[in-house]
Amino acid sequence: MKVKPLYDRILVQRIEPKETVRGGIIIPDTAKEKPLEAKVIAVGEGKYDDNGKRVPLDVKAKDHVLIGKYSGTEIKIDDEDYVIIREDEVLAVIDTK
Repeated sequence: MKVKPLYDRILVQRIEPKETVRGGIIIPDTAKEKPLEAKVIAVGEGKYDDNGKRVPLDVKAKDHVLIGKYSGTEIKIDDEDYVIIREDEVLAVIDTK
């Protein structure tokens, strides 16, 4: 299923950090914090300014971004978890090069 966000919304998928276990202690999923890093899957076309011109988004598909723990709306598409957020909820773009 293809999803196209509207206006200034962005579809992201949280990136789970690599898990390292110290001392054999395994932390259950319910006690783990939500990851802050996410990969941008799709972006909207941008919202309109006061003059009626469309303002494009600063992020694009395949960017890696930092988002808040409780940002956006969580959805499930084809058994995959995604989050739809507004552009102003993106904290930073990560340079992965």
